[in-house]
Amino acid sequence: MQRKRTRIRKRWIALAPALPAAAWWVAVEPSNTRDWTPDNAVLPWAEFRGDSVRVHNVRNARYESKDRYTVAHEDRAYDLREVETAWFVVEPLAREWRGLAHTLVSFGFRDGRYLAVSVEVRKEKGEKFSPLKGLLKRFEITYVVADERDVIRLRTNYRRDPVHLYPVRAERAQVRAMLVDMLRRANELRERPEFYNTLTNTCTTNLVRHLNRVSPRRVRPYSPRVLLPGYSDALAYELGLIDTDLPLEQARERFLITPRAQRLGDTPDFSRRIREFDAR
Repeated sequence: MQRKRTRIRKRWIALAPALPAAAWWVAVEPSNTRDWTPDNAVLPWAEFRGDSVRVHNVRNARYESKDRYTVAHEDRAYDLREVETAWFVVEPLAREWRGLAHTLVSFGFRDGRYLAVSVEVRKEKGEKFSPLKGLLKRFEITYVVADERDVIRLRTNYRRDPVHLYPVRAERAQVRAMLVDMLRRANELRERPEFYNTLTNTCTTNLVRHLNRVSPRRVRPYSPRVLLPGYSDALAYELGLIDTDLPLEQARERFLITPRAQRLGDTPDFSRRIREFDAR
């Protein structure tokens, strides 16, 4: 018995240095009241009335460079009966390795408008993203609801990253359901903030959860091609979610929009003209 008590005491002594960190981990909570960067300061939210939705705080920033910009927000009204298409955007972030990437979805309406929804780290002033910090409750997560001339041009024209804009193969009812689900999630985060997590609560894991709620095609949320989102287009292609008959590598080339977006600049019909490709 004495030996048993001694072993237990030694274990507690060994664990003692980790107890403050464990206590902090349990106690720390996400917040919506921090000193945010201007592009992350205002949260979007949606007001539903039957087949209509008014989206508040749609971001429409204007950029001089990737770090210099003027933020503007708008309220926009949409008829949910007119949402027609969804587009899957993949932005690989490293030239030497495809795995690291950002993903987002944009929705097209009958009147030619597009509304992009991007799940992102919500940064405070002076913060820079780190995958390791993303495991340690250092960042909140946010849904950026924005004009394509903001979130897509930021990536193609100012960050100068390769951006692929894939048409999604889906019924209009599924497209509408996914948009509504994403906007409702934005509403929830406005009321109950959450921490970003590099493995479990990212841009792509959230997109997969939305997809699984509205589509019969089930995707494992923690499959390697979700955790390494640069390969998520290969997964979507394999599942038949990308609306093309081209081989994958040809599809990646066909739907790469960065050169076209850079030529277009800030043209008012940016969204229409970046889609001037043959999707067959």
